[in-house]
Amino acid sequence: MRRRLRIWRASRSIASKASGERVLLVAEDAEGICGTVQLILDLPDNQPHRADVAKMQVHRRARHQGLGAVLMKAAEATALECGRTLLVLDAVTGGDAARLYERLGWVRVGSIPRYALMPGGEPCSTTVYYRELGS
Repeated sequence: MRRRLRIWRASRSIASKASGERVLLVAEDAEGICGTVQLILDLPDNQPHRADVAKMQVHRRARHQGLGAVLMKAAEATALECGRTLLVLDAVTGGDAARLYERLGWVRVGSIPRYALMPGGEPCSTTVYYRELGS
């Protein structure tokens, strides 16, 4: 990225972060927060090796500069630090995020029609992805 960027872990910014249930990574530039991604670590007892990636968001001013990839790489590194070797996420089918995940080597599992709602309330399909880490 052309501008200076800092990635940090938010401390106590959400209740579940304080209890170790999730990690919030935040990207900040000279204008303030410009991106976030979360790792959900609180999963069933038979899944201690994996985490869910959620709420990866990049502010409009920071898009198309590689920040999404930086956040995802930071999430993957953090997951490994937390002992997680499998990540799972979902994205709007055919959206910008889905294209990013595929460029980064995430494996497409399939799509679920009418899984989520867009901001205007219309239903959209969601594509599920996974990534194995440390192999």
